[in-house]
Amino acid sequence: MPKTVLVFDFGASSARAMFCKYEDGSISLEEIHRFPNVPVTEDGHLRWDIDELWEQMKIAISFGVFNGGFDAISIDTWGVDFGLIGQDGNLLEKPVHYRDSRTDGMVEEVCARIPAESLFAQSGIQPMNINTLFQLNYLVKHERNAIFRAEKLLMMPDLFAYFLTGQCRSEFTEATTSQLIDQQAKGWNIRLIEALGIPKRIFSPLIQPGEVYGELKQELAEEFRIEPVPVFACASHDTASAVLAVPTQEEHFAFLSCGTWTLFGTELRRPILTRQALEMGLTNEGGSGGTTTLLKNIMGLWLIQETKRWYSEQRNEEYSFADLEKMARECEPFVSFIDPNAPDFAAPDDMPLKIQEFCRKTGQKVPEKPGEIMRCIYQSLACEFALTLGEISELTGFDYKKIHMIGGGTKDKLLCQLTADAAGIPAVAGPVEATALGNGISTLIALGEIPDISAARKIIVSSGLTTEFQPQQHESWLQPLERYRALTRMK
Repeated sequence: MPKTVLVFDFGASSARAMFCKYEDGSISLEEIHRFPNVPVTEDGHLRWDIDELWEQMKIAISFGVFNGGFDAISIDTWGVDFGLIGQDGNLLEKPVHYRDSRTDGMVEEVCARIPAESLFAQSGIQPMNINTLFQLNYLVKHERNAIFRAEKLLMMPDLFAYFLTGQCRSEFTEATTSQLIDQQAKGWNIRLIEALGIPKRIFSPLIQPGEVYGELKQELAEEFRIEPVPVFACASHDTASAVLAVPTQEEHFAFLSCGTWTLFGTELRRPILTRQALEMGLTNEGGSGGTTTLLKNIMGLWLIQETKRWYSEQRNEEYSFADLEKMARECEPFVSFIDPNAPDFAAPDDMPLKIQEFCRKTGQKVPEKPGEIMRCIYQSLACEFALTLGEISELTGFDYKKIHMIGGGTKDKLLCQLTADAAGIPAVAGPVEATALGNGISTLIALGEIPDISAARKIIVSSGLTTEFQPQQHESWLQPLERYRALTRMK
């Protein structure tokens, strides 16, 4: 009898619950519940609406029971954010959103005491103001009462697992996004934690993908009228789960995980902690099976999502993503570019205006129409992907023959084609639900349904969930790529 995993996949704007099972040589996913993940503003901070998310999780579990039941639960989320648990076992406050402005200036403050090169050499993580380290530094400096009332800090997937099991554990791949893991020792960096004045008691024991947080609490099992099932730690950072589902048998491959954030990288056996990697903007996050995911965080589909939202909410112009893609196709290429990683674009606001202002201040033609704005975004992202591919290839010494594009962004055919065109190599798009698939696969391996990651990837390769985009007119991109390089790299 095949085993069924109830997979929770939390993204930065929506979440879904899915059944994942392996039967007759194929892996299947069935969505049973989808719900929005809408932040709220409380006490002057942008926060995750954790009460609503927990209610939706319980609804999903009820649906799962009604639809035949399941043998295990596993959870993945975005990185860096966390909840603080008090002495009474309750959450002290709603977790703060990584886009909240409280960490403005925290990178500079910490790096004045501990150089960025030292932080990177210890953690392998690029210093970014969203990282847990800088969020905690803010609390130590400005909200000491909150941090010193806390008994435990739980990253977001660990927090949801705590609600289910009552057990405090920290899954390793998610923990690496905190910038508080020692990449050499593979444990919490206690020296750094103490140097920042953070109480070390709040950090829970680390567990690896495939280990168990605990069983569903008895009162919840009774509420749902089921026997307590195990809650497994998958590769609970969503990027790590997505990379597990890359459909390849190559030892060295390049991947592009397309979501609100776009992550371009490769899978390695050990981290690269050099100054060159730091200066290239690369980061080393924990992966499945003891691997390291060397990648670059790129402000990806956020640019498109925010542009669409602004047109809808502020200009009352309702465009579908397909409409915006079509308008971009109809516009002249290579007119203007933005740097997707510029801080100008980080906060939710008037994205079309921000793009226009960036083009104006960099001496380029200013895009006016929605299609021109979109064309600028698309070709800027494609150029960023192509240059990042070259930088990772230079650093690792590996020659990548394809770009494996995974995640929801692969439904955007224009983005896939432009990526292939700019890079000059094929882009293999799919699977769309890579994160949920990787989440489920991790737990199916732990349950003994699938032998290992290699076997799982072989199954995905044969599943027919991919489309290949061949490069077209790559030579026409050579001059635009140099323009883009001058705009973003030669500073």
